[in-house]
Amino acid sequence: MMWGASSMGWTWGFGLLVIVGVALIIYVLVRVFSGRPTKAAPQSGARLILDERFARGELTEEQYREHRRTLADDR
Repeated sequence: MMWGASSMGWTWGFGLLVIVGVALIIYVLVRVFSGRPTKAAPQSGARLILDERFARGELTEEQYREHRRTLADDR
């Protein structure tokens, strides 16, 4: 029965390889489905200023939407 005992190392090695593989698959799935927002297109400086002014209350919602349409038309 000496032959059966020598294969014990391969069994442990294969088991460890399976555990590492499953952990890697779980890691990849968590990264893919983590719910992080995708990177948005960079905003222009004018759009950032407009967003800040609206956030501070300097513009009404109607003015904000009008200015956004104007900026979108200029592209």
